[in-house]
Amino acid sequence: MTETKRTAFITGGTAGIGAAAVHAFAAAGWRVVTTGRRADRLDKLTEALGADTVHTLAFDIRDKAALEKAIAGLPADFADIDLLINNAGLALGTSPANEAKLDDWQTMIDTNITALVTVTRLLLPGIVARKGAIINLSSVAATYPYAGGNVYGGTKAFVRQFSLGLRADLHGKGVRVTSIEPGMVETEFTTVRTGGDQAASDKLYGGVNPMTAEDIAATMLWVAEQPKHLNINTLELMPVNQSFAGFAVAREG
Repeated sequence: MTETKRTAFITGGTAGIGAAAVHAFAAAGWRVVTTGRRADRLDKLTEALGADTVHTLAFDIRDKAALEKAIAGLPADFADIDLLINNAGLALGTSPANEAKLDDWQTMIDTNITALVTVTRLLLPGIVARKGAIINLSSVAATYPYAGGNVYGGTKAFVRQFSLGLRADLHGKGVRVTSIEPGMVETEFTTVRTGGDQAASDKLYGGVNPMTAEDIAATMLWVAEQPKHLNINTLELMPVNQSFAGFAVAREG
Protein backbone atom coordinates (compact mmCIF):
# COMPACT_ATOMS: atom_id res chain seq x y z
CA MET A 1 0.00 0.00 0.00
CA THR A 2 1.43 3.38 -1.03
CA GLU A 3 1.92 5.83 1.83
CA THR A 4 -0.09 9.04 1.46
CA LYS A 5 2.11 12.07 0.95
CA ARG A 6 2.11 14.57 3.77
CA THR A 7 1.53 18.24 3.02
CA ALA A 8 3.39 21.20 4.51
CA PHE A 9 2.14 24.80 4.38
CA ILE A 10 5.18 27.12 4.44
CA THR A 11 4.74 30.88 4.64
CA GLY A 12 7.34 33.19 3.12
CA GLY A 13 8.69 30.72 0.59
CA THR A 14 10.21 33.15 -1.91
CA ALA A 15 13.63 33.57 -0.27
CA GLY A 16 15.96 32.57 2.53
CA ILE A 17 14.84 29.97 5.04
CA GLY A 18 11.38 29.66 3.50
CA ALA A 19 12.68 28.85 0.01
CA ALA A 20 15.23 26.42 1.45
CA ALA A 21 12.46 24.72 3.43
CA VAL A 22 10.31 24.33 0.31
CA HIS A 23 13.21 22.57 -1.44
CA ALA A 24 14.07 20.43 1.60
CA PHE A 25 10.54 19.18 2.19
CA ALA A 26 9.88 18.58 -1.50
CA ALA A 27 13.11 16.56 -1.73
CA ALA A 28 11.97 14.50 1.26
CA GLY A 29 8.73 13.54 -0.48
CA TRP A 30 6.31 16.08 0.97
CA ARG A 31 3.78 18.11 -0.95
CA VAL A 32 4.26 21.80 -0.24
CA VAL A 33 1.95 24.81 -0.26
CA THR A 34 3.93 28.01 -0.03
CA THR A 35 3.08 31.70 0.08
CA GLY A 36 4.91 34.87 -0.87
CA ARG A 37 4.51 38.33 -2.37
CA ARG A 38 6.88 37.80 -5.32
CA ALA A 39 5.00 35.77 -7.91
CA ASP A 40 8.05 35.45 -10.18
CA ARG A 41 10.00 33.66 -7.44
CA LEU A 42 7.06 31.40 -6.70
CA ASP A 43 6.86 30.53 -10.39
CA LYS A 44 10.51 29.47 -10.29
CA LEU A 45 9.77 27.11 -7.40
CA THR A 46 6.99 25.50 -9.42
CA GLU A 47 9.26 25.19 -12.45
CA ALA A 48 12.03 23.61 -10.38
CA LEU A 49 9.93 21.23 -8.29
CA GLY A 50 6.79 20.58 -10.33
CA ALA A 51 3.15 21.61 -9.93
CA ASP A 52 2.30 18.19 -8.52
CA THR A 53 4.72 18.82 -5.65
CA VAL A 54 4.44 22.56 -4.97
CA HIS A 55 1.34 24.76 -4.98
CA THR A 56 2.13 28.46 -4.72
CA LEU A 57 0.01 31.34 -3.42
CA ALA A 58 1.02 34.89 -4.32
CA PHE A 59 -0.25 37.50 -1.86
CA ASP A 60 0.85 39.58 1.13
CA ILE A 61 0.55 37.44 4.25
CA ARG A 62 -0.81 40.51 6.08
CA ASP A 63 -3.88 40.54 3.82
CA LYS A 64 -6.43 38.54 5.81
CA ALA A 65 -9.02 38.40 3.04
CA ALA A 66 -6.46 37.14 0.52
CA LEU A 67 -5.22 34.56 3.01
CA GLU A 68 -8.72 33.26 3.69
CA LYS A 69 -9.48 33.06 -0.03
CA ALA A 70 -6.21 31.25 -0.77
CA ILE A 71 -6.77 28.62 1.91
CA ALA A 72 -10.39 28.09 0.93
CA GLY A 73 -9.33 27.62 -2.69
CA LEU A 74 -6.60 25.03 -2.15
CA PRO A 75 -6.89 22.18 -4.68
CA ALA A 76 -7.85 18.78 -3.30
CA ASP A 77 -4.33 17.33 -3.45
CA PHE A 78 -3.00 20.18 -1.28
CA ALA A 79 -5.98 20.90 0.97
CA ASP A 80 -5.17 18.56 3.88
CA ILE A 81 -2.37 20.29 5.77
CA ASP A 82 -0.25 18.09 8.04
CA LEU A 83 2.34 20.71 8.96
CA LEU A 84 2.29 24.49 9.20
CA ILE A 85 5.63 26.28 9.12
CA ASN A 86 5.17 29.91 10.14
CA ASN A 87 8.32 31.26 8.51
CA ALA A 88 7.21 34.62 7.06
CA GLY A 89 8.62 37.50 9.06
CA LEU A 90 11.03 40.40 8.95
CA ALA A 91 12.97 43.01 10.86
CA LEU A 92 12.96 46.66 9.81
CA GLY A 93 15.42 49.25 11.04
CA THR A 94 18.28 49.18 13.52
CA SER A 95 17.64 52.48 15.30
CA PRO A 96 17.13 52.74 19.07
CA ALA A 97 13.50 52.87 20.15
CA ASN A 98 13.43 56.66 20.58
CA GLU A 99 14.49 57.12 16.94
CA ALA A 100 12.70 54.19 15.29
CA LYS A 101 9.99 54.61 12.67
CA LEU A 102 6.55 53.77 13.99
CA ASP A 103 5.53 52.45 10.56
CA ASP A 104 8.40 49.93 10.74
CA TRP A 105 7.21 48.78 14.14
CA GLN A 106 3.67 48.34 12.86
CA THR A 107 4.82 46.36 9.82
CA MET A 108 6.80 43.98 12.04
CA ILE A 109 3.83 43.50 14.36
CA ASP A 110 1.43 42.97 11.45
CA THR A 111 3.73 40.44 9.77
CA ASN A 112 5.45 38.63 12.62
CA ILE A 113 2.48 38.46 14.98
CA THR A 114 -0.91 39.25 13.43
CA ALA A 115 -0.39 37.36 10.18
CA LEU A 116 1.17 34.42 12.01
CA VAL A 117 -1.73 33.97 14.41
CA THR A 118 -4.24 34.44 11.59
CA VAL A 119 -2.84 31.68 9.38
CA THR A 120 -2.45 29.46 12.44
CA ARG A 121 -6.09 29.90 13.45
CA LEU A 122 -7.34 29.30 9.91
CA LEU A 123 -5.40 26.05 9.49
CA LEU A 124 -5.62 24.79 13.07
CA PRO A 125 -8.90 22.83 12.87
CA GLY A 126 -7.52 20.69 10.04
CA ILE A 127 -4.18 20.24 11.75
CA VAL A 128 -5.94 19.09 14.93
CA ALA A 129 -8.11 16.69 12.93
CA ARG A 130 -5.01 15.21 11.28
CA LYS A 131 -2.90 15.24 14.46
CA GLY A 132 -0.38 17.33 12.61
CA ALA A 133 2.31 19.78 13.65
CA ILE A 134 3.24 23.45 13.76
CA ILE A 135 6.75 24.88 13.52
CA ASN A 136 7.06 28.56 14.36
CA LEU A 137 10.20 30.46 13.41
CA SER A 138 11.19 32.64 16.34
CA SER A 139 14.71 33.94 17.04
CA VAL A 140 17.37 34.11 19.71
CA ALA A 141 16.21 37.75 19.89
CA ALA A 142 13.21 36.38 21.81
CA THR A 143 15.56 35.61 24.70
CA TYR A 144 18.62 37.83 24.30
CA PRO A 145 17.86 41.55 23.77
CA TYR A 146 20.24 43.74 21.81
CA ALA A 147 20.41 47.42 20.93
CA GLY A 148 18.11 48.19 18.01
CA GLY A 149 16.21 44.93 18.42
CA ASN A 150 13.29 46.53 20.30
CA VAL A 151 10.03 45.59 18.52
CA TYR A 152 11.58 42.83 16.42
CA GLY A 153 12.74 41.04 19.57
CA GLY A 154 9.32 41.64 21.12
CA THR A 155 7.56 40.00 18.17
CA LYS A 156 9.81 36.97 18.35
CA ALA A 157 9.24 36.68 22.10
CA PHE A 158 5.54 36.60 21.28
CA VAL A 159 6.12 33.79 18.78
CA ARG A 160 7.94 31.76 21.40
CA GLN A 161 5.24 32.30 24.05
CA PHE A 162 2.44 31.68 21.54
CA SER A 163 4.08 28.35 20.67
CA LEU A 164 4.07 27.36 24.34
CA GLY A 165 0.46 28.50 24.64
CA LEU A 166 -0.53 26.34 21.68
CA ARG A 167 1.12 23.36 23.31
CA ALA A 168 -0.93 23.98 26.43
CA ASP A 169 -4.22 24.41 24.55
CA LEU A 170 -3.63 21.40 22.30
CA HIS A 171 -2.59 19.07 25.12
CA GLY A 172 -4.00 15.61 24.49
CA LYS A 173 -4.87 16.25 20.84
CA GLY A 174 -1.72 14.73 19.36
CA VAL A 175 -0.55 17.99 17.78
CA ARG A 176 3.14 18.84 17.99
CA VAL A 177 4.30 22.47 18.29
CA THR A 178 7.89 23.69 18.07
CA SER A 179 9.52 27.09 18.34
CA ILE A 180 12.77 27.22 16.37
CA GLU A 181 15.01 30.08 17.48
CA PRO A 182 18.04 30.72 15.26
CA GLY A 183 20.87 33.15 15.72
CA MET A 184 22.84 34.52 12.75
CA VAL A 185 21.66 33.09 9.44
CA GLU A 186 22.98 34.74 6.29
CA THR A 187 19.98 35.42 4.03
CA GLU A 188 18.29 38.57 2.70
CA PHE A 189 17.27 39.34 6.31
CA THR A 190 19.78 42.14 6.92
CA THR A 191 19.50 43.72 3.49
CA VAL A 192 15.73 43.95 4.05
CA ARG A 193 16.26 45.31 7.54
CA THR A 194 18.61 48.04 6.31
CA GLY A 195 16.62 49.04 3.25
CA GLY A 196 18.84 47.21 0.76
CA ASP A 197 22.28 47.94 2.22
CA GLN A 198 24.30 44.93 1.05
CA ALA A 199 27.48 46.37 2.59
CA ALA A 200 25.83 46.34 6.02
CA SER A 201 24.88 42.71 5.53
CA ASP A 202 28.37 41.77 4.38
CA LYS A 203 29.88 43.52 7.40
CA LEU A 204 27.55 41.80 9.86
CA TYR A 205 28.25 38.28 8.60
CA GLY A 206 31.86 38.77 7.54
CA GLY A 207 34.23 36.31 9.22
CA VAL A 208 31.43 34.81 11.35
CA ASN A 209 30.80 31.63 9.32
CA PRO A 210 27.07 32.07 9.99
CA MET A 211 24.38 29.46 9.62
CA THR A 212 22.69 29.08 6.24
CA ALA A 213 19.06 28.92 5.19
CA GLU A 214 19.67 25.27 4.33
CA ASP A 215 20.89 24.59 7.89
CA ILE A 216 17.59 25.83 9.33
CA ALA A 217 15.50 24.09 6.67
CA ALA A 218 17.23 20.79 7.47
CA THR A 219 16.50 21.38 11.15
CA MET A 220 12.82 22.01 10.39
CA LEU A 221 12.65 18.79 8.38
CA TRP A 222 14.31 16.87 11.21
CA VAL A 223 11.77 18.24 13.70
CA ALA A 224 8.85 17.46 11.39
CA GLU A 225 9.95 13.87 10.84
CA GLN A 226 10.44 12.95 14.48
CA PRO A 227 8.16 10.18 15.79
CA LYS A 228 4.63 11.41 16.46
CA HIS A 229 4.95 10.77 20.19
CA LEU A 230 7.96 13.11 20.48
CA ASN A 231 7.67 16.90 20.66
CA ILE A 232 10.57 19.34 20.36
CA ASN A 233 9.28 22.26 22.43
CA THR A 234 11.97 24.83 21.73
CA LEU A 235 15.16 24.60 19.69
CA GLU A 236 17.80 27.36 19.89
CA LEU A 237 20.62 27.40 17.33
CA MET A 238 23.63 29.64 16.82
CA PRO A 239 26.76 29.47 14.68
CA VAL A 240 29.76 28.49 16.77
CA ASN A 241 31.21 31.98 16.35
CA GLN A 242 28.16 33.62 17.96
CA SER A 243 27.17 33.44 21.61
CA PHE A 244 24.88 35.27 24.00
CA ALA A 245 26.45 38.54 25.08
CA GLY A 246 27.30 39.70 28.57
CA PHE A 247 25.58 42.63 30.26
CA ALA A 248 26.19 46.05 28.74
CA VAL A 249 27.42 48.70 31.16
CA ALA A 250 27.24 52.45 30.47
CA ARG A 251 29.79 54.50 32.46
CA GLU A 252 29.20 58.06 33.55
CA GLY A 253 31.71 60.89 33.65
